[in-house]
Amino acid sequence: MPDSVLVHSPATLSNLGCGFDVLGLALEAPYDAVRVTRSATPGVRIQHLDPYNLPTDPAQNVAGVALLALLKAAPDAIGFDLEITKGIKPGSGVGSSAASAVGAVVGANALLGNRFSQMQVVDFAMEGEAVASGARHADNIAPAVFGGFTVVRALQPAIDIVALTAPPLWVAVVHPQIEVKTSDSRKVLPREVSLGLATRQWANVAGLVAGFLTADYELIGRSLDDYIVEPARLPLIPGLAEARQRALAAGAIGGGISGSGPSIFMLNRTEATAQAVGAAMGPVFAELGIEFNVYVGPVATEGARVVSAE
Repeated sequence: MPDSVLVHSPATLSNLGCGFDVLGLALEAPYDAVRVTRSATPGVRIQHLDPYNLPTDPAQNVAGVALLALLKAAPDAIGFDLEITKGIKPGSGVGSSAASAVGAVVGANALLGNRFSQMQVVDFAMEGEAVASGARHADNIAPAVFGGFTVVRALQPAIDIVALTAPPLWVAVVHPQIEVKTSDSRKVLPREVSLGLATRQWANVAGLVAGFLTADYELIGRSLDDYIVEPARLPLIPGLAEARQRALAAGAIGGGISGSGPSIFMLNRTEATAQAVGAAMGPVFAELGIEFNVYVGPVATEGARVVSAE
C-alpha cells in the first residue's frame, strides 16, 4: 500500500432546480486537490495550501471531521496528515465543503485498501458536510463520490444513492463574488408548502430524472423549474433572474441556483453554447458592480479519484 495519495475531488451542483437535497451532478472542474498521508501519530492534522484561512482544527474542518468519522470505524489506521489545496472557493454553491470531505475520505480509504464501500464513504463525508451546513445531507456528497448524476433516495434507515449516467451536457456556472452560507440559506426556506406546489415539484423531479435517462433535452429544460426553494432564496442572489433570462436567450437548456447559491448553473447541449451562455451571464454582475468568475465544462463521468500515489 502507498503511504500517501493525491486525490482530485470535483465541484458539484446540487438540487438542480426541483430536487432539493435529492439531486446532484458532478463537474469536471473546478476541483479540490487533497493529499492524504498515513501517520503513526494518532488523529488528524491539516494544512491548507490556499488563501481561504479555513480552520485547521480537525474538529472544525469538514475534511477533518469526515476523517475522524472514518477513524472511529478503522482505529487501526491510527492517523492521517492532510494537505488541502482548494480549487473551489468556500461558500460558492458548487460543493466546496463536500469536495474537501469526500477527497479526504476517498484518499484515506485508498490507503486502507478500499475497505469501505462507496455508501460508507458517503456516510463519513456527510459528517463533514454537517459542520458546514448544520445538516447531514448528501446531494453534493453523492456526485462527488460517484460522479455523473445522482439521486439521494434515502439517508435513513440506510443510505440509498442511485448513480446514473448523465447524457452529454456542458455546464456554464457563474459565481458572483458574494458569500451565501448554506446554514443561512436554509433558514429562509418555508417550513410548509401547499399540496398543489408539492405535486408540481414532484412532477418536475420525475421529469428531470426521466429526461436525464432518455437524453431528452427539452424535457430536462421543462423540468428544471423549482417552485419551492428558489423563490425563497431569490432575494439572496442579486441578478439571478436577469442572468437566467440572458442564458436562455443564448441557447441554454435551463438552470437555476446551484445548491444554496450564490452560483448559478445553466445546462447546455454543446461546449460552444455553454461558452456563449457563460459570456452572457457574466455582464449581469459586472453591471451590478459585483465581481464574478465563470466556469464552463462538461459533466464529470467519475467522482473523486486518486491521481498519484507514493
